[in-house]
Amino acid sequence: MVKLNRIYTRTGDDGTTGLVDGSRLPKHHARMEAIGAVDEANSAIGLAVAALGGDPMAETLRRVQNDLFDLGADLATPLAEGEDFTPSEMVLRMVDSQTAWLETAIDEATAKLEPLTSFILPGGSEGAARLHVARASARRAERSIVAMAADASVNPAASAYVNRLSDLLFVLARLANDGGRADVMWVPAANR
Repeated sequence: MVKLNRIYTRTGDDGTTGLVDGSRLPKHHARMEAIGAVDEANSAIGLAVAALGGDPMAETLRRVQNDLFDLGADLATPLAEGEDFTPSEMVLRMVDSQTAWLETAIDEATAKLEPLTSFILPGGSEGAARLHVARASARRAERSIVAMAADASVNPAASAYVNRLSDLLFVLARLANDGGRADVMWVPAANR
């Protein structure tokens, strides 16, 4: 259990931040960018939850928010020599079942939607618009994780999870738009 008695530590005043293993990195490091992007996506999802109120989708999104803290912990734990990405009592790692849960949620949501006949513009209801912002944030988090992977090992389950997350947020945004019936359609070359 995490217990935070003091919020500021002053240890980051030199422009570095600590990882789970005790090592420190510059705050602009690709690993820190990825962790920050995941945090931003989580915050955007929190705004969507607030906009959705008592909608059952909010509970799905709260589960995702918890998973995103797991993802952040995974990214903040460098792979030690001779280890793999197997979780343990002391090391939190993303696992394939978390992505499988997302895929089930995507399939269940998609089954309730009208088929797409065009690309859609981000918007519609406030809840849908906030879900689209969260989707874009999740895509940025994914790009940041891919950039981090250019120089460090990344758990494949973490990469898969963040890739699927934007898909879930897309279909939930459509659900929030009256099952897709209130989606705002893109009209190609409409303003030429």
